Amino acid sequence: MSTVSYVLNDSGPVAPDRRTRVLDAVRVLEYSPNESARNLKRRSASRIGMVVPDLTNQFFAMITEGVHQAASARDVLVVLVVPGSSEQSEEAQTRLLRSQRVDGVIYLTSTGSMPEACYELARSGPVVLVDEQIPGIDLPAVVCDSRRGARQVAQHVLDKGHRDVAIIGGPEGLWTAQQRLAGYREALAGAGIDPDTVPVYYGDYQQSSGRDMAERALAAQTRPTALICANDLMAVGAMEYCREQGLRMPEDVSIVGFDDLPLSSLLTPRLTTVRQPARDMGYRAATVLFDLIENRTPEPMDPLPTTLQDRSSVCTISGSVNE
Repeated sequence: MSTVSYVLNDSGPVAPDRRTRVLDAVRVLEYSPNESARNLKRRSASRIGMVVPDLTNQFFAMITEGVHQAASARDVLVVLVVPGSSEQSEEAQTRLLRSQRVDGVIYLTSTGSMPEACYELARSGPVVLVDEQIPGIDLPAVVCDSRRGARQVAQHVLDKGHRDVAIIGGPEGLWTAQQRLAGYREALAGAGIDPDTVPVYYGDYQQSSGRDMAERALAAQTRPTALICANDLMAVGAMEYCREQGLRMPEDVSIVGFDDLPLSSLLTPRLTTVRQPARDMGYRAATVLFDLIENRTPEPMDPLPTTLQDRSSVCTISGSVNE
């Protein structure tokens, strides 16, 4: 047995003729190693789980791609669970994932909470959060500097002279939505605008809610000249509504987003937004998970940087500093 192990793992000296005999036997028997058993002995992963709410969202898909890239480099299988956005479905799908006996889990929540089944997973193996932090939950999390990015894009709108603005925020219970709203408010306060006077319409990060919230925002007595959207999908929905109403963008209504999805640079006008390194987030989350599985202490995790993507969806208001 030790000789076979030396040959298959290239882990010890074996005479050439004996190595040939072992490899011949492997071919004849069509032998395939039990990767789970091998990795358990080595304290390494054979398969990990990932919970992602929606793969039609390009941002989530890019995070998943980063996880897959890191896992493939280690020959690790990714068991993907896509529960949708309801807590009941998330609970059921996470229990299904638990039955697969994965070595660890990367968890991307759409509800701002973790189902009980995920707590059970965390008690039996490592769990790493990505793109969200859950208050009161002591788990490693890989996130971007959403607050800084939101402050930067809101400042960009204000520097263009816009003062009558409205915010289309994300779900109130999500950490990312809270961070972005805080960043917008900081930029407003810095420009001498009372943040409490700026209306906030809470969407759910979906395109349809961006459309609905834009309809509400633009029906206000004082129509905003700019809509600050907490993600690109809601910005797309807002643009859809403006186009249906015959409003020119950015001349009648300027719109910004957050995420920098691949489609954002293809829109008309091209969407000004904040770029998050989604693939890097997924890759780093997987790397942290592998460290935990192998009983290594992960490197300290600062938020990943975001960058403003200045395109053509924001116009300059007469009299601004950038006119």
